[in-house]
Amino acid sequence: MRRPRRRPSFLLPLLLLASQAHAGVQLVVDGVADPLKAAVIAGVELSQYAGRDVSDAQAKRLYERAPGQVKSALQPYGYYDASVTGELQPIGRDWRVTLHVQPGEPVKVTAVDVQLDPEAAALAPIRQAKRALERLKDKPLNHGTYDAARDALGAQLTASGFLDARLLTHRVEVTRANHSAAIKLAWQAGPRYRYGRVHFDGSQFEDGFLDRYVPFKSGDYFSQSQLLELQQALNGADYFAVVNVLPDVDAAKGGVVDVTVQLAPAKRTIYTGGPFIGTDTGFGVRGGMERRWVNRRGHKWKNELVVAQKLKTLSTLYSIPLPGDNQRSYNVGANFRDANTATSQSRTLELVGNETRQWHGWTRTLGVHALSGTFTVGKRGSEPDNAPGIEHGRSTLVFGEAALTRKQADNPDFVRRGWLLSVAARSTAGNLLSDASFSQVTADAKWIRALGTRSRNRLILRGSAGMTWTNDFAALPPQLRFFAGGDRSVRGYGYQSIGPRNSTDRVIGGRHLLVASTELEHYFTRNWGMAAFVDAGNAFSGTDYRPKLGAGLGLRWRSPVGMIRVDLGTPIHDDRAHGIQLHLVIGPDL
Repeated sequence: MRRPRRRPSFLLPLLLLASQAHAGVQLVVDGVADPLKAAVIAGVELSQYAGRDVSDAQAKRLYERAPGQVKSALQPYGYYDASVTGELQPIGRDWRVTLHVQPGEPVKVTAVDVQLDPEAAALAPIRQAKRALERLKDKPLNHGTYDAARDALGAQLTASGFLDARLLTHRVEVTRANHSAAIKLAWQAGPRYRYGRVHFDGSQFEDGFLDRYVPFKSGDYFSQSQLLELQQALNGADYFAVVNVLPDVDAAKGGVVDVTVQLAPAKRTIYTGGPFIGTDTGFGVRGGMERRWVNRRGHKWKNELVVAQKLKTLSTLYSIPLPGDNQRSYNVGANFRDANTATSQSRTLELVGNETRQWHGWTRTLGVHALSGTFTVGKRGSEPDNAPGIEHGRSTLVFGEAALTRKQADNPDFVRRGWLLSVAARSTAGNLLSDASFSQVTADAKWIRALGTRSRNRLILRGSAGMTWTNDFAALPPQLRFFAGGDRSVRGYGYQSIGPRNSTDRVIGGRHLLVASTELEHYFTRNWGMAAFVDAGNAFSGTDYRPKLGAGLGLRWRSPVGMIRVDLGTPIHDDRAHGIQLHLVIGPDL
């Protein structure tokens, strides 16, 4: 009689183990808050099994190793005496691990000794980096903060020209008995390098032309910030598609390092155009032609035509770069302008000649303008020009202008830290060629600062001011008078709809201007956000300044063509103005 075949006995333990397999580990950590809690979770192997199958034996081994891993994870934050207890519990098909962490007393830095060569220690940027390390004294030891401060000092030595600098001593001596740590660092700076020659490879210009953009001379001490300044200047010149500034450190001899600038020309002639819309200008089309360089001497020529519902312009500008290290250039141009706003209309031709240059970190402009044309002020919407109370004028003005502009931005596409300041002065200075004598000063400022650790909020402050002195205000065209209201002024009001009024209660513009704005943006995603704003200001002619208030909400979109701002504003406590005004602006922050 045949007996039934038995299954192998070793299958039984396998089946038992399979029945004891669990789906994953639920890890709970208490006793510490972030960033220590996050470091503990990242430092223990158990966290890797949240969504992975784990057997009983694996879970127990991982649990046994967890206390040592927790202590190791806390040491970079200065906690060397941590204690850990916990529980391992089956919860359904999962394991639940609870770790109770007591970090203990943190280790404090009681001494910081940083040794540098005297020549290096005398430089302000290196002194600042050294002080950042010394400020770690009497603070809890944080290895990440220490590493960053140490590396920053080493980087600053290189950036200041000590290209052979070596870190000879780098120790952090921890004494657990008294919870103290001593930091000891010593650098051998070596010689400080100087600039040699600057070689431009791939330039389309005659020899010596690009020297105007070099912010240093042969023999000056090497500085990485100056190399960055050179790269930014060449990029800003808009001649090149590729700019790479490379110090030839490997070939440096005798403490002298040459610099090679690799260049590739940009497209020589560019054409731009397309439709646009703005609440100040209405719907329109824009077209332009720019010759990035006319000849091997770097001359430029730019032309633009704008045809919109409320604005038509035709402009041309020719620029002639001049030798020197301050980016000087002569510029001559002409601009025909036909503007039709809710309160004024003007048709003028302006000729301009000026000189621009870099001056103590500012862009300085000195020039002469000749402005001639006809205008009307005091309009109300689309009413005819011969309506009662509308003022008509015709004038020719020849005046000098001086302007200073400066801006700083961490990112031109989306500024998180930046500002802009522009001041200008104009005057006929008793010119006999002008129909009126006037002097005028203006100032515009904007300040942007990101708020919060993730930079999802931005505070934007803006202001404009101006003053005019003249013997015949009626001879000034609208572009030399002050108005308030519009997309870039007091939102909630129409473009140039705020200002002094004549005897028939029509807005004719003022001699002075004062406008301010506060705006807070919050971004829900990288490209989409909203804004809340309050604007205040007015144009006025005497000393009776009564600001108009506008407030509202807006939408922000970082689109492929630039920042798009859509705002809805309304006047606040104004008996003359009511309702909601739409404002649309497309363009950079600064």
